[in-house]
Amino acid sequence: MAYTVSDFIIERLGAWGIERVYGYSGDGINGVMSALRKAEGKIRMIQPQHEELGAFMASAHAKFTGKPGVCISTSGPGAVHLLNGLYDAKKDHMPAVAIVGQQARMSLGTDYQQEIDLTSLYKDVAGDYVHMVSDAPQARHLIDQALRIAIARRTVTAIIIPNDVQDLPMEQPPAEHGAVFSGIGYRTGELRPHNDDLDAAAKLLDEGEKVAVLAGAGCKNAVDEVLELADKLGAGVAKAILAKTMIPDEEEFVTGTMGLLGTRPSQEMMDDCDTLLMVGTRFPYAEFLPASGQARAVQIDLDAESLGLRYPTEINLHGDARATVAALTERVTRKNDRQWQHKIIENTRDWWKLMDERAKVSGNPVNPQRVFWSLNQRLPNNVMLACDVGSSTNWYARYLKIRRGMLGSVSGGLASMGNGVPYLLAAKLAYPDRPGIAMVGDGAMQMLGNQGVIGIAKYWREWSDPRCIVLVLNNRDLNQVSWEQRAMEGDPKFETSQDLPDVAYDHYAEILGLKGLRMESIDDVDRVWDEALAADRPVVINAYVDPEIGPLPPHINSEQAKSFMSSILKGDPDAFRMIKQSIKQMTAKF
Repeated sequence: MAYTVSDFIIERLGAWGIERVYGYSGDGINGVMSALRKAEGKIRMIQPQHEELGAFMASAHAKFTGKPGVCISTSGPGAVHLLNGLYDAKKDHMPAVAIVGQQARMSLGTDYQQEIDLTSLYKDVAGDYVHMVSDAPQARHLIDQALRIAIARRTVTAIIIPNDVQDLPMEQPPAEHGAVFSGIGYRTGELRPHNDDLDAAAKLLDEGEKVAVLAGAGCKNAVDEVLELADKLGAGVAKAILAKTMIPDEEEFVTGTMGLLGTRPSQEMMDDCDTLLMVGTRFPYAEFLPASGQARAVQIDLDAESLGLRYPTEINLHGDARATVAALTERVTRKNDRQWQHKIIENTRDWWKLMDERAKVSGNPVNPQRVFWSLNQRLPNNVMLACDVGSSTNWYARYLKIRRGMLGSVSGGLASMGNGVPYLLAAKLAYPDRPGIAMVGDGAMQMLGNQGVIGIAKYWREWSDPRCIVLVLNNRDLNQVSWEQRAMEGDPKFETSQDLPDVAYDHYAEILGLKGLRMESIDDVDRVWDEALAADRPVVINAYVDPEIGPLPPHINSEQAKSFMSSILKGDPDAFRMIKQSIKQMTAKF
């Protein structure tokens, strides 16, 4: 049997440590599928129900394991379908490699069926490296470069393979001028700023009386170092959404998430601080950061282009978060005056009490905050959390108290709906001995989640821990956008665009051989969570929640209040209940 270019590519992926790929077949990628068949037992192909799911799973694989995710698709429409999940990886700086089929070389340029200029199509999402294999010896260095660049730059790369090249006999480059002999292997180095810059940053932080730390996803491998530095500075630590599950809430000076999805103590800390330290974050919303000129600022980032991008920083430290933060900790003086940090701790304690009170507010039929507060009391120690985009993100960001050992992620930079279920499935495939929970709105569930549940039904029996729960917030509304229309545009809810059909997600799960549970009243909430976490198979929870309990921002500014009133005056169809629930939320602490 001939050893083909496809055989070499799959073997080379294995040499790079790739154990799992997410692929969907088609005649444009049949050669690679043949190689995967022959390599079964060495590299496993996971079959998603759609190429977009596969790309989301590759992105999630990188987020949960720290290793590059690989997705494979056929030419034409398959290649197009990968783009959304690949952009998710790109925007969140995750290493991912796309291997995409193409029509035969002799037909390219003739507008052949399913022929798309894939190099141009992928030039943005995989702009750091996208190439087509046009000859057998080329496969070696293209695969090596695609993986090395994806890992080193934490980005997306792509290799396009015409279907006739996939079946060519593999040839190594000849020993002659013009040949390239690449090798495998890459380990990220440790980058540290200059000592004089570290000294200057330490001096600035020492001079601050009210230091605030904003931690992003770049802190993943520097959690202990960030917490030690914050404690030494008498500071508080707020989290960007991607760092939600990285920085534990067990430390009382951790104030929670930032921004529209954020907490009140995080916002109060930013409003009052005189010094800001940003670590591994590109937090984009300037309106939630200290006012320009209010705070002196230091930023640490591995990407030079991120430095000074969001805030007028005084000192920029180009370096790895772990090494840089550790070097700063050695240099700063421990603050004896803890008044600022004690205030932050008290504000954070008050916030968690308020969350408890808001969760007790009645809903029609169920308050979504009660659903998340109940889950918060039951989170397993080593749980993996996958949150979709929508109103569920607000409750996830504010209500779940993270402990060490937990993992989780969201679609941060792209903020794409539909990521929750494929994230959960990829996490369970990587760690079959850990429980996993996805939190998904009904819009995202209808968009992509229902397809992903089919994948859960396919693979769950091989997991040593079968706990795999999909929580669906069924409010028959594209709820996040409905509230954005009110608060940002001053428009009433546009029912034509926002209303969704009611789907029996729990019954759908039962059809697939999974367990379906339903929350229809407050009495169901605790019982259903207990039953789901004790189930012997994956569970889909159909939670009927109140769409008029809005995700209130940490502070309501005058423009938001004005827009909200405007939406009511224009005749919002749910104005009365919306006003009633908003008042109940705002007065919950009383």
